[in-house]
Amino acid sequence: MGTLAAKWLFKSDPDTYSFANLERDGQTVWDGVSNNLALKHLRSVRRGDQALIYHTGDEKAVVGLAEVVNDAYPDPKQKDSRLVVVDVKASERLARPVSLDEIKKQVALKDFDLVRLPRLSVMPVSEAQWNAIMKLAGR
Repeated sequence: MGTLAAKWLFKSDPDTYSFANLERDGQTVWDGVSNNLALKHLRSVRRGDQALIYHTGDEKAVVGLAEVVNDAYPDPKQKDSRLVVVDVKASERLARPVSLDEIKKQVALKDFDLVRLPRLSVMPVSEAQWNAIMKLAGR
């Protein structure tokens, strides 16, 4: 019996690696996560999970969707076994990006880690949170 795919939010600095880069590349290694809580979340990511891609910096908005290609594995570029990565592939760009300001105005999203823990780069997204963001994106 299969379990429902988990949902996540992955943050990226668009000046470093944007959703447009992911669309161009098709697939990439999601690395560079060093915060302990973010790493704990990343270790829980599994193949088939869905991710909201969030641009930090000046944009501060959910801009696209991605699918996780494989379970978390040790970062081959690092000597520290605590550091893990996943591979993700672009699913689709949101027709309408959803800004952090919009998210903060939603009562249904007041407990969302994106609002509560603004520095966290990988976080779980509940079904209700996902649906609220999809609605804001016009889906």
